[in-house]
Amino acid sequence: MSQPKPTPSEIGHAIRNVPDFPKPGIQFKDITPVLADARLFSGTIELLTERFKPGTVDTVVGIDARGFIFAAAAAVRLQAGFVPVRKKGKLPYRTHEQDYALEYGSATIAIHVDALRPGSRVLLIDDLLATGGTAAAAAALVHRLGANILEISFLIELSFLKGRDKLTGYPVRSLVVY
Repeated sequence: MSQPKPTPSEIGHAIRNVPDFPKPGIQFKDITPVLADARLFSGTIELLTERFKPGTVDTVVGIDARGFIFAAAAAVRLQAGFVPVRKKGKLPYRTHEQDYALEYGSATIAIHVDALRPGSRVLLIDDLLATGGTAAAAAALVHRLGANILEISFLIELSFLKGRDKLTGYPVRSLVVY
């Protein structure tokens, strides 16, 4: 007999808070307890994809690195392709790159130039929405390739950092909001 699907609240309770990691003042949200529990992990993927059916999404795009875990599993569930958005220098073929601001400095992410077809329907997934810079940069890369973002989905949102404000114009959904 199968167990009931977990609620976002139940998933949120499994996320471990690790103070002062990776540096003092940061409250790191550790998702490994969710990943280690088959029911919670499977339920998370089900919740992240529940608005879509196989055939309604062409490609699930995942953001480096923890976003890959959820996006790849979501792609399998939706019978869609998976495309990684990686840190600069990590993809082997020609890429488009997008810079974005960090608290101190900047970073660059990249996508293969042929990763998405113009007009393709994309579900963009990452594990965490904080300031929104990485997700906004990934969305810009998806648009540069001519694809359409159906939704940007996150497991966790740190609402006090107002990252959602950088994603105006996109449907944004988060399962667990702090």
